[in-house]
Amino acid sequence: MTKRTAAKYKIDRRMGENIWGRAKSPVNRREYGPGQHGQRRKTKLSDFGTQLKAKQKLKGYYGDLTEKQFKRIYNEAARVKGDTGEKLVGLLERRLDAVVYRAKFVPTVFAARQFVNHGHVEVNGKKVNIASYRVKEGDVISVRERSRQLAIVLESVALTERDVPDYLEVDHNKMTATFTRTPALGDVPYAVQMEPNLVVEYYAKN
Repeated sequence: MTKRTAAKYKIDRRMGENIWGRAKSPVNRREYGPGQHGQRRKTKLSDFGTQLKAKQKLKGYYGDLTEKQFKRIYNEAARVKGDTGEKLVGLLERRLDAVVYRAKFVPTVFAARQFVNHGHVEVNGKKVNIASYRVKEGDVISVRERSRQLAIVLESVALTERDVPDYLEVDHNKMTATFTRTPALGDVPYAVQMEPNLVVEYYAKN
């Protein structure tokens, strides 16, 4: 188990929100922060603190990306004409591990990263084992035939706590998903409010 995978519940506690909408999140039981002084941490955040939290929340949501990875994606979004926050979300949703998670082939984005890294996924019929691989509109993502009966896949497909977004066309009988379009912020089914505009403000000032 990787350090990031083991820390997924700590991210919820640190943010004070159930950012993936999981039934087992510790925030469902305790709304205060981690540590012995967690119950006293309800102080008003500064503008910087609010922007930093928005960045950490979005970065954590996609499997707790490293700062270097996240900043690289942000810089790419900033170079594209249009709303940088919207472009940032679009680039994050085009990551192969994010698509595998959205298609409900696995239960968590952390599991999606491992699932891709272990060679269980194909893109347009070719094995891809790089979680950060960026899919294009029209790409067909599929679970390799030898992996379709894995317990993690069968259990995830049966989960009812989240739905497949409409920018994916998914066939769970064939274990395929077609990435039909790059989503806007309002299309992405985040369990909590994400504020990429604050992420843009954070990087603009720091």
